[in-house]
Amino acid sequence: MARVTVEDCLKNVESRFELVTLASKRAKMLMKGAKPLVETDNRAIVNALREVAAGKVKFINPKGKQARSSQEE
Repeated sequence: MARVTVEDCLKNVESRFELVTLASKRAKMLMKGAKPLVETDNRAIVNALREVAAGKVKFINPKGKQARSSQEE
């Protein structure tokens, strides 16, 4: 499989910060024994990035905590 790029992942998340947060949490889950959603022979972090790029995992804001822009204030 070809290399996974940040640009591939950013198509499915809103920002680089969200990408880092999502990929790191998913990699920790994979290292603790979670079943991979995309079959690869890579390390957990690469597998997590592949899952983000494939749209298999998404970032959900906790209830009651909505992101606010400076224009809304």
